[in-house]
Amino acid sequence: MPEISNFYGIIIYMFPQEHNPPHFHVKYNEFKASIDIRTGTITGTLPRRALNLVYSWLDEHRDELLENWDRLAKGEKAQHIKPLD
Repeated sequence: MPEISNFYGIIIYMFPQEHNPPHFHVKYNEFKASIDIRTGTITGTLPRRALNLVYSWLDEHRDELLENWDRLAKGEKAQHIKPLD
């Protein structure tokens, strides 16, 4: 799984050539979820604090996430995205 960011124990990753809609996966301890890049809709569960951090990060990096989605769909490598400060 291509890890694209990691902050506060939260691991963000994307799989190559995944199904639409554009989304990313999140792992935090034993919790796992996927989040729609455009809408922020979550599938799975994350603790409230971790989810709020992920949403803050998503707001800062939405364009980069969509670029990575396109790269992976073309068979290219995803770019690392700066972690949350």
